[in-house]
Amino acid sequence: MNNPAFSPEAIKQFEVMSVDLPFRLTFKHAAASRTASSSIFIRCTTESGAVGYGESLPREYVTGESQESTHKILRDEILPRLVGKKFSDYDQVRQFLSQCNGKAPTDWGLGDRPQTAAWCSVDLALLDAFGRHFEQSVLADASSRPDDAYRYSAVISASGGWSLYKTLLKLRVFGIRQVKVKLGGGIDLGAIRTIGRVLGRKSDVRIDLNMLWDKTEALNLMSDYIKAGVKSFEQPLPADQVNGMAELVEKTGFYVMADESLNDADSLDHLISMRACSAVNVRISKCGGLMAAIDRCNRALAAGMMLQVGCQVGESSLLSVAQLALMAQVDGIRYLEGCFSTHLLEKDPVSPKLQFGHGGAPPSLPGGNGLGVEVDKVYLDQCTTRCDTVN
Repeated sequence: MNNPAFSPEAIKQFEVMSVDLPFRLTFKHAAASRTASSSIFIRCTTESGAVGYGESLPREYVTGESQESTHKILRDEILPRLVGKKFSDYDQVRQFLSQCNGKAPTDWGLGDRPQTAAWCSVDLALLDAFGRHFEQSVLADASSRPDDAYRYSAVISASGGWSLYKTLLKLRVFGIRQVKVKLGGGIDLGAIRTIGRVLGRKSDVRIDLNMLWDKTEALNLMSDYIKAGVKSFEQPLPADQVNGMAELVEKTGFYVMADESLNDADSLDHLISMRACSAVNVRISKCGGLMAAIDRCNRALAAGMMLQVGCQVGESSLLSVAQLALMAQVDGIRYLEGCFSTHLLEKDPVSPKLQFGHGGAPPSLPGGNGLGVEVDKVYLDQCTTRCDTVN
């Protein structure tokens, strides 16, 4: 019998799916309001029958990719070039994805077209499928992680009034003290003061502007929010206003975090060279997958930035596995967001369900090869609005 660890294996086919996973509640922030995930899933099948899944959540205001455009570029331009590609071992898969660094190979001619969310789904699908074939786990480096190494933050939607107060009471009972708050929709300076009072003196509050302010507003308001207990300001200005972000960093000395301004390697280089942020939010989906996200994290830390590892609203436990793998390979993460599962989703199509516990404790690591989780194909197909096969 051939040992799969020494047998080259080729990609046989892909299925690309546009998927809308329903939420338990409406999630709002300054740039969008959502009741479903607007996801892309990929099913990759190898010649020997190994099956792996990838996931991403394209956001036009983040990477310039919509669900429709991501589906199209995968179906027509990226996946056809991958069918038939062979890998001799798992290290070769990881090396290929590391060299791609969040985008299709440069000789494929896709140039500067937005594609990091598209490539994320490819990255995870290949790691999953070939991990299963070569009997390797993405989480191999995570087994030695101390259980108390990280705590997850809650993320509060931009809804004020009684809805906010009920959320805060639930978080306090659940032992959550780290929160990120989406400004807008009733969340303002007064609401931030309320959050501090309800969660207590040990609370750690960050705000996410989602490009809500202009430079003048930011300079006028940031000090007041700092006095109210805010620790950092995520993407206060529109993504392309890098010069303005640099001015905020220089004039305030506060933690100014880049989110929508950061996706591919070039964007991070630009932020570093312009000194346009003192912190970054790295999300696997927007950065082009696990291998690229590890690179973004390490380069940001080397540049002296505070690091937050975040998630897109509506991720399933498939992307949560990738985040757990990232946590094991990056030292220096200050804040962590993710593993929401059915805290937000009506139903998670992935098992085991990876969801943070009391006090923000991370979930137990799944076992198995590849990403180590199983996808409920029946439920995923129920939530699929479009599916194309590429072979």
